[in-house]
This record gives sequence, structure tokens and C-alpha cells, in this order.
Amino acid sequence: MPGRESGASGQVASAMLDTLGLTVLERGWLSANQAVFRAHGATPATVVDTGFCRHAEQTLALIDQALGGEPVGRIVNTHLHSDHCGGNEALQRRGDIETWIPASSMLAVKRWDEAALTYRLTDQPCPRFVAEHALVPGECIVLGEASWQIHAAPGHDMDAVMLFEPQTRTLIAGDALWEQRLAIIFPELVGEYGFGPARATLSLVERLQPRAVLPGHGRPFGDVAQALASSRERVAAFERHPERHAQHAARALLVFHLLEVRQAGFDELVDWMRLAPIYRIVVQRAGLDETGARVWAGGHVRRLVDDGVLVQHGDQVSVQPQAQ
Repeated sequence: MPGRESGASGQVASAMLDTLGLTVLERGWLSANQAVFRAHGATPATVVDTGFCRHAEQTLALIDQALGGEPVGRIVNTHLHSDHCGGNEALQRRGDIETWIPASSMLAVKRWDEAALTYRLTDQPCPRFVAEHALVPGECIVLGEASWQIHAAPGHDMDAVMLFEPQTRTLIAGDALWEQRLAIIFPELVGEYGFGPARATLSLVERLQPRAVLPGHGRPFGDVAQALASSRERVAAFERHPERHAQHAARALLVFHLLEVRQAGFDELVDWMRLAPIYRIVVQRAGLDETGARVWAGGHVRRLVDDGVLVQHGDQVSVQPQAQ
């Protein structure tokens, strides 16, 4: 369902979004959702997160439609994974757009450190962009007709932030909380501690008591208690069995890559997994040699085919349409 616009998806009332001057663009993989705010007084029209670079043309068209042709004056990113900021450069090429990113990511963007920004790690493209302003936890930013609190949201990404509007109790969560699934806890894949920070972020969401959550992927939702319970259960299960989290991440990143390239040979996918830096770290931490890494990678591709997530025609593999 890429490109589907949803001003009132799920359980989130359109009247509340209208009050905030907000339209939610619910996207399919590969792009994250966009929260699009109309201009209000001196506050420029703003888009929160800009999707994946391969979808940039579609993203710009959807934003223009949501704003009725009003120019975007500001970009805000909850975090800098490629599916959340890949459209930044295309918007910036239009000119006169300020960009706000998490404070902890400012130096990496200034230097364009693709290792620190994870693009080299995941072998995912993201065109270079600039950022002028920092989103500092504990401060606020005006979006549309309201002031939104900036909260640190480590776990999935250690530099990520969430945005919370206390009057309507609306939370723009990025990838810190989804309705039915758990985002990859990337620090854990490279030997850093991520499960604890992820749990702390879920506890913060609980303390904020949002009435509505606008996630980075999937429909906006209102049953926050259920989403928190499900996410906590998954974090606990992965913490007990880290190898299952590594397997979950391996599958998700493989599907993301195949959605990007659309189709690839079976052996080509195995080789990509063996060579992508994120996978090399995972297999090294598992103590696998090159032969073991190839078997491990081939097993993941084969299981995804057997599970019906991927489809194989001859040697060529692609993503099942319903899995997209």
C-alpha cells in the first residue's frame, strides 16, 4: 500500500488531527509514514520524516497534495535511518527549507559519516542532506498549531526522539512504538546495549499516557496499552534469546533490501547477506566462519521462501505482493 494517504487511520479521530493542523500519510515499505503540518502564523508548513530515497518523487507529490500546494518550509526527523530521511535531499533541492534532526546526530550529518549514520552498516542508500537545527530532549518545537515536547527515545536507534503534544495527548513515536510489531533494536546487533533503553522508552510512553500514537510504520492507533504490552513482551523474549532477535533482524533487513532491488538471484541474495557489514558483524558474533556464514544466509533466504514471504521463480527471488 505505498503512497496511501490516511488523514484519520485506525482509531485516531480526524477532528483531533484537524485541530492540530495535521495530516498523516500512511506509507507502505520501504518508506516511513509522514506527519504533515499546515503552516500557522509564523510557523512554516512542516513534514516529519520523509521516507526512503527511492520513493522521493512519490513522497513529494503526497506532501504537496496534503498541503494543497502550500510550500514545505521545514523538515523534522525523528531519527536518521534511511526510510525516515531519504527524502530530505529531494525536498531541500526545492530551496528555503530548514531541517531539524536529533541533537545527537548533528555531528555525523555535518561530517556525513555514513558509518555513524548506519547507511554503510545496512548497505542502504541515503542522499546527503544538511541540517541546521537540533531537536533537544526537554525542549519544545512548534508544529502546526501546537507546541510539541521533544523526548529522547533510545532503543531502536540510540539518537531517536519522539514528539508529544500534551493537550490532545498525541505522540509521534517514530519507530519507538508500533501497534503490532517491534522494530529492530539495532544496538544489540553490533554488541551494544539496546534492550534496556528500549524498555525505558516504552516506560516513558506509558508515563506520557498518549491518547493517540502516530507510528513510523502502520496505521495511527489509540489502544496504547495493548501496543505497550505487546512490545514489552517481545523485548523480554528477545532479551532472553538474543539469537532470535538477530534472526528477526536478518529477515527484516533482507526483505527491505529485496523490496528495494525488487528481484535478485538466490545466490546473489546469499552473497549480499555475507558481505553486508551488519550481517558480517552478526555472524562474527555468532562465531561462524565463511562457510557457516553462507549456510546461515542461505537458510534465511530459504525459510522466507518456505514461509511465503518471498517467492522464487527459477533462480529469481522477489517479495510476495501481500507481504509488502
